[in-house]
Amino acid sequence: MNKIRSFSLTPYLFLMPALIIIIVFLLYPIGAVVYYSFTDYSITTPPVWVGIENYQKLLNDPIFWKALQNSFVYLLVTPALIFISILMAIVVNRKLPGITLFRTLFFIPVISGSIAVGIAWRMMLDTNGIINSILMTIGMIKDPIQWLAEPAYTLGIAMLLTTWMGMGYYMMIFLAGLQNIPEELYEAAELDGCNAWQKHWVVSIPGLRPQITFVTVISSLAALQVFNEIYILTGGLGGILNSGVTVVFYLWRQAFRLNHAGMASAIAMVLLVITLLFSIINIRAMESGTEADA
Repeated sequence: MNKIRSFSLTPYLFLMPALIIIIVFLLYPIGAVVYYSFTDYSITTPPVWVGIENYQKLLNDPIFWKALQNSFVYLLVTPALIFISILMAIVVNRKLPGITLFRTLFFIPVISGSIAVGIAWRMMLDTNGIINSILMTIGMIKDPIQWLAEPAYTLGIAMLLTTWMGMGYYMMIFLAGLQNIPEELYEAAELDGCNAWQKHWVVSIPGLRPQITFVTVISSLAALQVFNEIYILTGGLGGILNSGVTVVFYLWRQAFRLNHAGMASAIAMVLLVITLLFSIINIRAMESGTEADA
């Protein structure tokens, strides 16, 4: 005889606080952005429905395409971060005197905060900053270079800053992965005639594949959503000729400088689609590589 289950309200009461937080701070904002992207909304005035007009404007907006191009160029930070972070993890994954100090020093940029680091870099790259002073002292340049006022340098400097700030964090992720690889695999590779670097190529890299997948996804998303570095280095202007403008920076400019919340919402929806597609492609590519190795 089937037992009739009695309805219990207790589990739902326990879930209620979490559900309220998700609805208020996640689902409602997403729904609001979707709606506002189809409106002419200036924050101070009620939204007016305009359909796909905002998206049509984006398609004909050269600054948006420039921002999109810069954001995709910024993705070059990801392979650089992975390569440098793995090298750093291999170097500090040794039982040497003072190695803990080196790990701490490499991690300092991560805990320093992007605002503080950005201000420090801006001061160093100033016309009278330490970078120009060093280059002039060793004779590499005769006159100071306006690093942050030159369109050709703006995006590259921001990418270097992002790489410098992130490599310590990703180093720790790869270090944890290296310490989980059995030492017997390295000994077997050595018996097969592998030298020090070949052992890492045939053992460490395959063993770090889950960490590489994770770092690829999160660093790519971070690169697509970069804002602090551009804002601090360019003084909130985005660089000469919009040379440092990224999608998120352009979104901020539309919303808080130009007061075009509807257009900003449309940019946010485009960015959401791009990040979702990019995440899916990254994960599928890494999974395919794992299956091929198996």
